[in-house]
Amino acid sequence: LRKRTRPVAGADYWQKPGVRSFLINNVFNGVLVDRERKEGANPLQAMLDALDGGDSLIIFPEGTRNLGDEPLLPFKSGLYHLAQARPDVELVPVWIANLNRVMPKGRALPLPLLCTLSFGAALERIEGEGKDAFLERARNALLALAPEEA
Repeated sequence: LRKRTRPVAGADYWQKPGVRSFLINNVFNGVLVDRERKEGANPLQAMLDALDGGDSLIIFPEGTRNLGDEPLLPFKSGLYHLAQARPDVELVPVWIANLNRVMPKGRALPLPLLCTLSFGAALERIEGEGKDAFLERARNALLALAPEEA
């Protein structure tokens, strides 16, 4: 891990005026991404800037909170594009157990509960690997860290 570790989050959810905005900017020091594609804008730019500044990032590659029964939703393509843009950056899968109870969707404040982190090996880059294959491999690496009840 680098000196600073920052969560990546959707600007549309976290930048609404009030407690959420204060938390993401002043407590979590989040990297906010615009999930709405705008012509000429690079949706990865905020993450690239943070990496260039020496930060580690916590990325939730599903792109949203999973409220269903499946342990993971399909991954969005941002992780693949980040890996292509910064092949030198290590992508380490980390399972965060109990996250939905600690930070339920819709709540501004985290609940005082414990999370357990399980770290996997960094994903190796495979030359010529396509987006779908990469995302499936990344998803499987994360699922391999999930506790059996997940």
